[in-house]
Amino acid sequence: MLAAYAAGQDASDPLSGLVVADLEDPGPPHPDWVQVRVRAAALNHHDLWSLRGVGLPADRLPMVLGCDAAGVDAEGREVIVHSVVGDPRWRGDETLDPARTLLSEKYPGTLAETVWVPPGNLLPKPSELSWAQAACLPTAYLTAYRLLFHAAELRPGQRVLVQGAGGGVSTAAVVLGRAAGLEVWVCGRDADRNQRALDLGAHAVFPSGARLPGQVDAVVETVGEATWAHSLRVLRPGGTIAVAGATSGAMPPAELNRVFFRSVRVVGSTMGTFEELRLVAALLVVSGARPVVDDVVPLAEAGRAFARLAEGEVFGKLVLEVAGS
Repeated sequence: MLAAYAAGQDASDPLSGLVVADLEDPGPPHPDWVQVRVRAAALNHHDLWSLRGVGLPADRLPMVLGCDAAGVDAEGREVIVHSVVGDPRWRGDETLDPARTLLSEKYPGTLAETVWVPPGNLLPKPSELSWAQAACLPTAYLTAYRLLFHAAELRPGQRVLVQGAGGGVSTAAVVLGRAAGLEVWVCGRDADRNQRALDLGAHAVFPSGARLPGQVDAVVETVGEATWAHSLRVLRPGGTIAVAGATSGAMPPAELNRVFFRSVRVVGSTMGTFEELRLVAALLVVSGARPVVDDVVPLAEAGRAFARLAEGEVFGKLVLEVAGS
């Protein structure tokens, strides 16, 4: 099968370890797992981290990359793949399972013509979503949904600031926040990307670090060091910073005095549950909102898509299309 996989790892040159070539289908890692013929698979920064050697031990190479996919199962049903794989004995929120892993960490990922997954990880794909749109949901849109409505516990009419304009999670937060009736503000360093966020549905956009005309109920924070102090300053007393990433660095000054004097909640969040993935898809269907797809590239040209992702100039999601599935 054709696949995009990590054959090597290099922290300073992650793309040097990427190979797009035929790879033998490994078969099911467990007897009850089912095969999905992939129609579309989205890229994530998680894939670049794997190529850098973060979260993927070298002794597991070669490893098929990818967490996101939509495709067709053995029964001919159109499905979306939930990539959080946990202990079958675990009950409750699967993101809290100490044994949880993501596809492409312990088991082969989705950037291939086929992928094997637990049967309980398959969500029926709504017919209203295209293959490319559906493939965007399992990581970026699921993460954004959980940040907004689980970690920050936002409700219609409340105001949220999204730090960063254009990334997969940040654009997802704008789309989902607007669809759910939130007042969405965005801060970004690039005027053109800020304008695109405004066109996407943000109610207001501002330069990074700008003094805002009011305080916000919550901040969606995926940038880290570069925006952390600003996130603390713009938050109302008792508000929440919902954190799911730190692309600019993970060690900003904590400013604990501001945290405890203003009763700020800092809530970490990773991915989401199968039920939340179902709710994401349902919200998109009933609202008419759709994931932001920057480009759709053939799987055979995955190297070109990875290069764009590494450059950091993508607005929304890059999706790989699998021919002949």
